[in-house]
This record gives sequence, C-alpha cells and structure tokens, in this order.
Amino acid sequence: MHTAQPQASHFIAGKYVEDTAGTPISVIYPATGEVIATLHSATPAVVDRAIAAAAAAQADWEAMTGTERGRILRRAADIMRARNHDLSVLETLDTGKPYQETSVADATSGADALEYFGGLAGSLTGDHIPQGGGDFVYTRREALGVCVGIGAWNYPTQIACWKAAPALACGNTAIFKPSETTPLCALKLAEILVEAGAPAGVFNVVQGYGDVGAALVTDARVAKVSLTGSVPTGRKVYAAAAAQMKHVTMELGGKSPLIVFDDANIENAVSGAILGNFYSSGQVCSNGTRVFVQKGIKDAFLARLSERLSNAVIGDPLDPDTSFGPMISDDQVGITMSYIAKGHAEGARLVYGGKRLDGPGFYLEPTVFADVTDDMSIAREEIFGPVMSVLDFDTEAEVMRRANATEFGLAAGVFTNDLSRAHRVVAGFEAGTCYINTYNDASVEAPFGGVKQSGVGRENSKAAINHYSELKTVYVRLSDLEAPF
Repeated sequence: MHTAQPQASHFIAGKYVEDTAGTPISVIYPATGEVIATLHSATPAVVDRAIAAAAAAQADWEAMTGTERGRILRRAADIMRARNHDLSVLETLDTGKPYQETSVADATSGADALEYFGGLAGSLTGDHIPQGGGDFVYTRREALGVCVGIGAWNYPTQIACWKAAPALACGNTAIFKPSETTPLCALKLAEILVEAGAPAGVFNVVQGYGDVGAALVTDARVAKVSLTGSVPTGRKVYAAAAAQMKHVTMELGGKSPLIVFDDANIENAVSGAILGNFYSSGQVCSNGTRVFVQKGIKDAFLARLSERLSNAVIGDPLDPDTSFGPMISDDQVGITMSYIAKGHAEGARLVYGGKRLDGPGFYLEPTVFADVTDDMSIAREEIFGPVMSVLDFDTEAEVMRRANATEFGLAAGVFTNDLSRAHRVVAGFEAGTCYINTYNDASVEAPFGGVKQSGVGRENSKAAINHYSELKTVYVRLSDLEAPF
C-alpha cells in the first residue's frame, strides 16, 4: 500500500488536494525518459489555501509543549525508517539516483533530522540574566510563524525534512514547494507527519514552477523563507524576502576546492574525489569539483582514479548493484555536455569519460579533465554534473590563494597526513563547511552552509534553531522605579 505514488498534486490542511486548472507538471523517470506521473502546478487559489491553512494552524501548534511537538517528529522519523525501502524506491523514481544511494542517504537523512530536532524541541528554553538589586532579564524563544521551504531536485526528501524539522520543532508551521522536477517525495513526508499526529495545516506541500515560489515568498503572511537552489535563484528569492524583512536561509551552489597534498593517502584521496564529484551523478551543491593535486603524486592519483572509475556500475538505478545512475534531465545532460566541449576547447586534457551513453535515459559517463587551469570555464563555473577538474599545484601558499579565488564558498576539503597543515589549511579556507581526509559528510548534528555567494544561514544542528525562532527579551524590575520628574 505504501509504495503507492501520492494521490494528488498538493497536500494542504492534512489532506490531498487537486486542481487540474494548474499547469501540468510531467514527472519523468531519468533512467528511461518515461513520464511516470502528471501533477499540476498550484493555482493562486491553491497557494492561498495553503498559506491560510498554515497560518490557521500555527498558534495552536506553538502552544503545545516542545516535548509534545518533538514526540510527533520522532514518531514520524520511526515511520520513515520503517518505510525506508518504499521511500527510497520513490526517491529513485523521482531523481534517478541509484537505490544503492537513496536507501542510505535520503529518507534515512530525513528521518535523522526529524529525530534530532524532535529530541531538541523540549529543550528550547530562554536565559535568565541577573541585573543589579535583584532585578533580572529573561528571554523567550518564540516561533516566527509560517515558514516557506523551496527545494532543489537533487535531495527532495532530505531537503524537505532538513527544512521542516527545525521549523516545526520551534513551533512554526510550514509550506514546502519541491522542485517541479522532483515533486513526489515531499507529499509522502506530509502524509507521514499527519499519521504521526501532526495537526492539519502544520506541514503543507504545494507544487509549481517559479511563479508559485514567488507567490509564496512575497505573501505577507509568510515570516521565513528557506531556499536550496542555485546562486541566481537565491539572489532573486533573497531580494524578494528582504523587501518584506523576512527571515531567510539560503543554501546555494559552489565550486568547491579539494586539495590533495603529496603526503596524502592516495586511496583515501581518490575516495574523497569520487564522493565529491560522482555521488548523485555529480549533482550535489557542495561537490569538490576543483581537485588540486600536488605535482609529486599527480600521475599516481590520476592512474588510481581512472582504475577505480572503471569499476563504476552504470545501469538501472533500481538495481541495488548499480553505483552510478542517470542525471536528472535531458536539459542537465545538455548543459554538462556543453561544459565538456568547453573543457576540450579551452585546452584541458580528458583523462576519463566525457561521453553520453547510448540508449534511453539521461546517462553520462563520469568525466575527468586534467591539466586544468584556473581560468578555464570548467574550473570557474558550477556544472552540476559528473565532471571533475584536476589542477596541479606546487606549494601550500599558492594553492590556498587559488582555492579561495572564487565567488563561491560552500565547502572545501584537504587530504594530508600532516596534522598541523590540515588544520592550518581549513582555517584558511573561505568556506562554510570543510573536510579533513573526507568529503561530503553531512550529519544532522553538525551545521551545514556556505559563505560568500554560496549562501546565508545554517541548516542542521543547534545553529538551525536560531534561524527558525525569534528571541524576545523581557526586563523585570522588582524595586520601585525612579524617573527624572
């Protein structure tokens, strides 16, 4: 029963809602190119209904104790784990990512977020601040109100939970708009939250293109906007939210550096480069797509990388043995192929892959360019596909200057066995999320986010609580109050 696809396009006030007057949204399975479902973009009436439902539910939800809210989130986490297989299959159908990956990284990460913030909800308290003469100040942590989440297509279930869990734990209600490319999984999260005991209207899902996102972001009833997406989209959404002084969290793109020093363990460094470039077929915002390899191990690194890439099992993403699946869409393949052409044209040396695979679906080989220089398009622009740029370097000072010479600052990593250098390098990185001898770990207990053009605010960890709540300061005087007249 639970493998069933969602029953309608939207989920509002605890129920599925359909309005076929909305623009059709075709859900395409990336492994075959087939349309597996057709949904409808939200009409203005549907958007209004979702905001009204969230606004109506908010005060009662906030009035519950944090422990009561947390219990519901933790129950939802248990249901997600129990249904991990079905949710992972749906995520694979939605995104094309291999089941081998979705079964351990998507609904599981979403459940982790619900469990973590569910456990935190009862502990959200204020401070007592003593003043002279027995007077004191106390703070109250209060909900913002209605929070809007706008998702990207690479981690639909995880992103929905990463935004919903802290918002709901703090007493906010939420409306989530998934990417129009991957609209299915967030509806299952909405179903599960209601099943776990969330009152109607606490978590709502509406589908749509950019116009629906804009309608949500600019509505006066919305207090907070959290976006996961590209830098150009982020700039637009941030500006629209700022016009009404809304709270924002922006998780945007990157062109992150991964530095491999001569003394690194080559096997581990190659693992890091594979995880930082080819997991999710390269469609991860934090990917370390500029791999700087010190000249002494360049040949050994490239040789071992090519050997290991030849072990990738490319095929049906529902087959548990498949380790590398299709890209999200024909468009995204086209964009990536245009960057591969630029790599050739600008003088990079192709050392692996570079071709689209024959047959149905949106498959592209894992691709590696060597002898890449800092000014090449493939080294400067976010591709969001399985293309790794390998650059040479001599000294630490030189590579740090080059690593930071980008408008982005989401992530950065270093592989070295020199303990001092590892910590010195991450201290010097201009990036929000850094890795030493690993890459792309994302535990819910740790803050995640970027600097510079890669975003503002943090998701996950206790830090997220500050982005989903307001602090109220209360002064209390116990003695008589004097005034000048």
